Amino acid sequence: MLVAALLFACMGALVKLGAPHFSSGELVFYRSFFGLIIVYAMLHRSRTKLATVHWHSHLWRGLSGTVAMLLFFHCITALPLATAITLNYTSSLFLSLLTVLVLKEKFHLPVSISLAIGFAGVVILLQPTLEQEQFWDGLLGLTSGLLAGVALMNVRHLGKLGEPGMRVVFYFNLIATLASAIWILGDTLHTISLSDLPLLITIGASATFAQLFMTRAYRTGQTLVVGSLAYTTIIFSALFGLLFWHEHLSIEAWIGMGLIIVSGVLSLKLSPKIQEKT
Repeated sequence: MLVAALLFACMGALVKLGAPHFSSGELVFYRSFFGLIIVYAMLHRSRTKLATVHWHSHLWRGLSGTVAMLLFFHCITALPLATAITLNYTSSLFLSLLTVLVLKEKFHLPVSISLAIGFAGVVILLQPTLEQEQFWDGLLGLTSGLLAGVALMNVRHLGKLGEPGMRVVFYFNLIATLASAIWILGDTLHTISLSDLPLLITIGASATFAQLFMTRAYRTGQTLVVGSLAYTTIIFSALFGLLFWHEHLSIEAWIGMGLIIVSGVLSLKLSPKIQEKT
């Protein structure tokens, strides 16, 4: 999970580096397209079948994840890297809430307290660290977390249906590639030079291997430990932001991020269903 967290942070930093040259939609397309090629090669080598009867679940997971990624990539370009990633990581809080509202699980008081802590962290993070013109970008980042929570709920459902993790990643990249291709057709397309290819390929590779490492970690490790280590992505991202863009976060920002991390860990520990995550 630590390797996955580092790779997710690398992907975020690479997206931010590519933002001056490509739109968010283009970056989502290239990330998904090159990721699709990598996963297909791995599927072919492992002789895992692509056929599935659960196409509707893959479709919902792919569409919600794609829109979440579009918003997330936009926020990476508009906000400090650690702030954008923290808002996206509210997905675990929304997942806990969705399991109650959608899956009709019993709402326990400890879980509600952990969610309250998380949203208090969101308020603290948004209020002092975002300029007035960045507030709406912050709300878009929060929306990316909500949609990522929907995608995670679908991933959990696919796991219960017995779908292999590599097949889930493949169909997500396939749907994201097609959806983002349609999206960018109505936008300005930027020319790709040979010097751009290493960046675009590395974005796809880092994201894909991060997903595979994360899936492996959740399948073989203790969910609470793995879920807690996932938040190290925020720390890695803060270091990248400081190193490459000289982004300094205020004490209030770190407090807000800390509350979101604590809330996410508590949600993992206190929610029985999340402990069954595959």
